[in-house]
Amino acid sequence: MRIDHRLSRVERIADALANKNKQAQHERDHEEGGQAEPWGLQIMSALLKKLASEPAQGGVLVVDGGGSLGCALIGDIIADLAVKNGWAGAVIYGAIRDVLAIDQLDFGVKALGSSPKRSGKTGAGQLDVPVSFGGVTFVPGHWLYSDEDGILVSEKQLVT
Repeated sequence: MRIDHRLSRVERIADALANKNKQAQHERDHEEGGQAEPWGLQIMSALLKKLASEPAQGGVLVVDGGGSLGCALIGDIIADLAVKNGWAGAVIYGAIRDVLAIDQLDFGVKALGSSPKRSGKTGAGQLDVPVSFGGVTFVPGHWLYSDEDGILVSEKQLVT
């Protein structure tokens, strides 16, 4: 298996990360990784869209949506924007939408599930703060590696 700076494509992290909400997984046959850019989000997508618009050079968006499946925090438009700006993928503690369209992008996503409902667009949330869910704390600048079995977080780069 190769390791590079992308997450596996659309997958669910219910078992591997939160040990809640067991749902079917979308799996791929490779391991990948990148630097985490964690931040808290209170179900508002405007801030996420702004962050996805910034250059990332293989970074990974980590979003704490409180584990809610009530609305999606990322859809194909934000995911496509993130790809164009060098983001490798996202870990979403919540729901996404447009799963089939996102799966066609060179952008890996792990999320608890999917929802057709869009999130609000007020821009509320916090950037560059540690985010904790599923017993893991994601710290800005730490490294995140992922495959179909789960996620590994490290203070330093493990693979060059």
